Amino acid sequence: MSYFHSDILILGSGVAGLTTAILTAKALPNKKIFIVTKAEKSESNTKYAQGGIAAVWDKLDSFEDHINDTIVAGDFINDPEVVKMVIEDAPDCMKQLIEWGADFDHNNKGDFDLGKEGGHSTHRILHHKDITGFEIEKTLLEQVNSLQNISLLPFHFAIDLITDHHIKNKFVSEDDINCYGAYILNEKTNKIETFLAAKTVLATGGTGQVYASTTNPKVATGDGVAMAYRAKAKLDEMEFVQFHPTALFEPGESPAFLISEAVRGFGAFLRNKEGKRFMLDVDKRAELAPRDIVARAIDNELNISGERNVYLDCTHLDYDAFINHFPNINDKCLSKGIDIRRDFIPVIPASHYLCGGVSVNKKGQSSIDNLFACGECSRTGLHGANRLASNSLLEALVYAKNIAQEIIDQKSSLKPVDKDIPEWDEEGTIIPEELVLISHNKKTVQNIMSDLVAIVRTDDRLKMALDHLNYIYQDTEKLYLKSKLSPQLCELRNLNAIAYLIVIQSLVRKENKGAFYNLDNL
Repeated sequence: MSYFHSDILILGSGVAGLTTAILTAKALPNKKIFIVTKAEKSESNTKYAQGGIAAVWDKLDSFEDHINDTIVAGDFINDPEVVKMVIEDAPDCMKQLIEWGADFDHNNKGDFDLGKEGGHSTHRILHHKDITGFEIEKTLLEQVNSLQNISLLPFHFAIDLITDHHIKNKFVSEDDINCYGAYILNEKTNKIETFLAAKTVLATGGTGQVYASTTNPKVATGDGVAMAYRAKAKLDEMEFVQFHPTALFEPGESPAFLISEAVRGFGAFLRNKEGKRFMLDVDKRAELAPRDIVARAIDNELNISGERNVYLDCTHLDYDAFINHFPNINDKCLSKGIDIRRDFIPVIPASHYLCGGVSVNKKGQSSIDNLFACGECSRTGLHGANRLASNSLLEALVYAKNIAQEIIDQKSSLKPVDKDIPEWDEEGTIIPEELVLISHNKKTVQNIMSDLVAIVRTDDRLKMALDHLNYIYQDTEKLYLKSKLSPQLCELRNLNAIAYLIVIQSLVRKENKGAFYNLDNL
């Protein structure tokens, strides 16, 4: 019997999952915590975050200004109470991260070298060069490795949440669903194991791979959101997909290399093929307008010109300072024959961040009992229609703290699952002979989304996308029902669900807000 019991099961090993695990493990040393992640333990969206973490740190800054910047970027549909809570909790969360060993850059005076990015009214971004996410991930993993009651299991792929729906002969009310853990594929043994837990935390990251061009790593296939959807959890605002304006233009490369927002905060200009700074005609903030505005402006330039990319001009910047601040971006450019002292960087928008997801309250609790969600897979109300730059890692830190505190407060309920949970049944299934069927359908989903459900949408394109996706869904379900499961097949199934949710919720929204823009709503 492949049953694994824990008090807390965390799916995902980015900043959201690791921080939740560390805080609960330190407060509850006698409780067992499993962190499962489908790739290497360090592989997550966190690892690739370049810019940094926004927090009110400078005495000239204020909570009110950060709150206002967040709400303006979110096009005024954020939850004001959530925005206030996250931003006021930010400094303490940052202090804790620093106490754990995170190293952020300092200026010549010994103060934090605070950066400025699009949508921010002042310098408030703490960063570590242009690899802030990597530094945070390293810090958190060191903490996890020091705690005896945490077991981190790489190459374990979560297939589905275990809920009341899996209990034989049990009537399930849509308003009263409980989570008992997850069915997880051990990629080393190819066995599907049953992980039971009193509390389960989704920290599975983003959905970027649903598009052909994305800054997200290969693992960002929306697994947590898709599992929550199948479990009947409440999901909201899936239509708000943020496109980062400046991914390096490299046709066929996935993920696309991100040219950080901080480069524009450092003073870089966007130019079209004629060399014109087109953002000056679009928004008074020019290159430092929120991402949705900049991405749409670039998309418009490309549609007018027929060109495949625009350009980021860094030629006027202090080269030594640039290298010091953005060493990896500079190295990447040089590897492509781009010398920023004389050459423009070719850039295009790419899928970057999902502002919606699994709906949670301030404590991170989803609509399913004993199921929490944290990080990009969740919809907290912080981002509204468009995430303010460098608010994502911040959100994950604050909600990880809240979830940990809620679990600590409920420690008396951390009891073994005593329900009759069946093992995964794969009797009668076979190993697919042709994996090309899976890879073909995955590419088809990505192309449908990139062509029909991108930065600018129309009702006709959305309906056409829905028709195509329904066909792919039926084809995939046939394969799923007869096949022994693999990560590739499960990811395809999850991407199908994510694409469907984005399209359906896009069709429902009749007002353009932030990252959502439908020509039929004008």
